Amino acid sequence: MEHGAPKMTTKKFLLAKKKGMTQIFREDGNVVPVTVLQAGPCIVTGLRTHALDGYTAVQLGYIPARDKHTNKPQRIAAQKAGVQAHRVLREFRIEDLNGFEIGQELKSDLFAIGDVVDVVGTSKGRGFAGTIKAHNFQRGSETHGCMNVRRPGSIGQCAYPGRVFKGQRMGKHSGAVRRTVKNLIVEGVDAERGLILVRGGVPGPPNGLIQITTAKTGAK
Repeated sequence: MEHGAPKMTTKKFLLAKKKGMTQIFREDGNVVPVTVLQAGPCIVTGLRTHALDGYTAVQLGYIPARDKHTNKPQRIAAQKAGVQAHRVLREFRIEDLNGFEIGQELKSDLFAIGDVVDVVGTSKGRGFAGTIKAHNFQRGSETHGCMNVRRPGSIGQCAYPGRVFKGQRMGKHSGAVRRTVKNLIVEGVDAERGLILVRGGVPGPPNGLIQITTAKTGAK
């Protein structure tokens, strides 16, 4: 069985880790800020078909895992497919499964310089945030006996309707949510070290999980 990049002209996808940001110099001398992604290798651990599942998709496994670190259903599914269990499993829906087979390995050379991609990650968690940080509220005065410096102030009415309206902006948990950055340009690919350099910033902390897919909008 040959494990190479599939010959497809539509959608590409890969799982990666965010390593950090740096800058590179183009041949024309321009400096470009880039995010370094440790992409793959990912293993095709499953194929979803219309006949069995009602949709077509490719399931990728990322970061091999020991048996004691996986749940029994995932371990059994990997054994039936004849592949190793992985810590991360993600499905990517596509229209055609041609060029994919279970056990196939996808690496960073799947993408090329100039590709336009969408990057999905989980933003950094900021803990609890008050209304000033979360919603850009203004603070109160710190003089003349003011007792409401960073508090939200009034949140409702008096007698009628006697409740707080739904959707009232208040303090909340900040960060740690799924974020998508669209139409980033691939500025470099290092196939030997499995690195992909994308222009601009990417959500998430260092070593955070990243999904790279061909951009839904935007032309090359």
